[in-house]
Amino acid sequence: MEKISDSELILNPDGSVYHLKLRPENISDIILVVGDQDRVKTISKHFTNIECQIQNREFFTHTGTYNGKRITALSTGIGTDNIDIVVNELDALVNIDLENRTIKKNKTSLNIIRMGTSGALQGDIPIDSFVMSEYGLGLDGLLNFYQTDKNIFEEDITEAFIKHTNWGSKLARPYAVRASEVLMNKLGEGLFKGITATASGFYGPQGRQLRIVPADPKMNDKMETFHFKGHRITNFEMETSALFGLGAILGHNTASICTIIANRVSKQFSKDYHPAVEKMVQLVLDRITA
Repeated sequence: MEKISDSELILNPDGSVYHLKLRPENISDIILVVGDQDRVKTISKHFTNIECQIQNREFFTHTGTYNGKRITALSTGIGTDNIDIVVNELDALVNIDLENRTIKKNKTSLNIIRMGTSGALQGDIPIDSFVMSEYGLGLDGLLNFYQTDKNIFEEDITEAFIKHTNWGSKLARPYAVRASEVLMNKLGEGLFKGITATASGFYGPQGRQLRIVPADPKMNDKMETFHFKGHRITNFEMETSALFGLGAILGHNTASICTIIANRVSKQFSKDYHPAVEKMVQLVLDRITA
């Protein structure tokens, strides 16, 4: 089997993967990812034990036990570019023989669950509530850089969205990917559900205006009014579509649950979203280990 070259699979002197600084024994098959590095402690404080704590750059990892099950909490930082690093390196840890630099014949599927914060794009979704993403709608273009022989893209949603928004020709082509059914069924009871739009930035790409006018000032209005076979765009954030897309290509189960800290329609922002985030963490921990 052909070996992966040093420049493509970069390892640290201790044999850990380059950015995450993790070795295969450092992670569980249940991985809870958060953007904020401080939120890793919000998760791991519930563990009955913490077997390892590893940090490199913005990537903080705690692996321990909750409800008798091994769990990894990992911070990704912000954006789909970081998700690209995290998912590829997590996959390398379980599906590549790092010593021999060869792809393993028998593949391992991870369960990767994003717990984030987000802004609602529908007026009836209240501040401090939770949204589970049924689909990730990528406006970032990341998945356009990858080939796949799997039918992971929801082209009907994508085409309907492009038509509804009169999507600009200078922008990256959107893509839509569905979350893993197994994780939606396990985690989603009682939560708001819908399409999560993933932007490539926080300001202009999400329709915010400070000193620069967005290219399409009506984009958020168009998103609010988009409907496809009973589905609507519920929220805006910066990671979900890449997580779903890369997970689907590589054979991992993925899910995304966000605490709504702002409503872009009513122009409200949570006065203190931390208790809601704590509640989200407890909910996911209990449901994923049930």
